[in-house]
Amino acid sequence: MTSNATATGAAPGYRPERTLRLGVELRRQFKRHRTLGVFGLMVALPLILIGALQLGGTEEAEENSRVNLVDVATASGLNLTLFVLFATTGFFLVVVFALFFGDTVASEASWGSLRYALATPVPRARLLRQKWLAALVLSVGAMVLLVGVALVAGGIAFGFGDLRTPVGIALDQGTGMVRLAGMVGYLVVHLLIVGSLAFWLSTVTDAPLAAVGGAVFTTIVFAVLEQVEQLGSVRDWFPTAHNYAWTDLLQTPVDSGDLFRGVVQGLAYSAVLTALAFRHFARKDVTS
Repeated sequence: MTSNATATGAAPGYRPERTLRLGVELRRQFKRHRTLGVFGLMVALPLILIGALQLGGTEEAEENSRVNLVDVATASGLNLTLFVLFATTGFFLVVVFALFFGDTVASEASWGSLRYALATPVPRARLLRQKWLAALVLSVGAMVLLVGVALVAGGIAFGFGDLRTPVGIALDQGTGMVRLAGMVGYLVVHLLIVGSLAFWLSTVTDAPLAAVGGAVFTTIVFAVLEQVEQLGSVRDWFPTAHNYAWTDLLQTPVDSGDLFRGVVQGLAYSAVLTALAFRHFARKDVTS
């Protein structure tokens, strides 16, 4: 009688690297209501802001002596997109990244389906890697959708003109699009800090709300502490220290100092927090 198992105990034809493909995980995530809800909000938010700018008039803005992105938000579709990014960086995009990364493992653990996924059998490291990649794709996709809708809708409402900076400098559309791509890329790297923190918490707890809320709350605490000037240079090490460094891309020439520090900081924090997630998940009991 011949055995159907290999020398390692695995069934013939079993390939660990072919289990739980990324496309399969993405299809599962796209079917969830929270994914559809987030993407729906990404479409609706630019339209809401355009309506608010159209209805609000310009008298109040003209009375404001401070020069900021909202003052030039109606100059073109590119300007509207910059305003949308500025308005969503501090909280809205933080919640989006925390939601997609923090909900991915904890939700399945709370449902009890995580143990069945591992019984497929999917190697733990591969399962966690695929979920991390799926969360990254969804988070980046949501941000790109937000930017795309803002560009198109803003262009229709305010024209597809050049990009005007708050200090009155005009950048042609080609340069503006390149700068915008750089801003989105920077925000993705920097927001990975929040996502990686939520992902780590997602492996620690079986409550999705705790993972998502913990990451958002931690970010808010650091943002508040950043306003305490008595902390001095310590604030430069906070994960929120360079949240808005992407606005330096509006300068001519571009000041890359804070941009570079923000990217390095984002990659470093994300690497450490993701490593902690893999370390904890490798030891976690998911069979009970």
